[in-house]
Amino acid sequence: MEPFVPPSPRARALFHLQALSRLVLFWLPAVTIAGMVGAATWSFGGSVAVGGTFLFLQALLALWWPWLSFRALGWHLGPNELLVRRGVLVRQITAIPLSRIQHVDVRQGPLEQAFGLARLHVHTASGLGADGTIPGLEPEDAERLRQELTRSAKADDGV
Repeated sequence: MEPFVPPSPRARALFHLQALSRLVLFWLPAVTIAGMVGAATWSFGGSVAVGGTFLFLQALLALWWPWLSFRALGWHLGPNELLVRRGVLVRQITAIPLSRIQHVDVRQGPLEQAFGLARLHVHTASGLGADGTIPGLEPEDAERLRQELTRSAKADDGV
């Protein structure tokens, strides 16, 4: 079997920015509010210590986890299936049979547009949403993969 194709190198910077955005926009306000509630209930020093420790751990995670996620992500297009690999703690390989593909979307959110990246969503006959998502692709690669997947799906008599 051929190796998995990794995401674009620019995707790692995007993954880091998304993690830091979560840290600043979610965890910092959440810890601040929890600290204020904790200061009213417990001691102010204890609340600051617990909140600061939690925020420090979240900051380390925001710096470290995107790098690990980037290394774990990949895809491989075989003759009968698309394989999508992901997962840091729990490794996962999803096999999507080409004969089951209904449609394929290429999407770009605002941050992905700024980084010149796209994500590919593969939908199958299950009807439960996207069955496979590949983030961090170059837009040309995402479009080429979309065309190849839809061409393969049309070639099958079952679709």
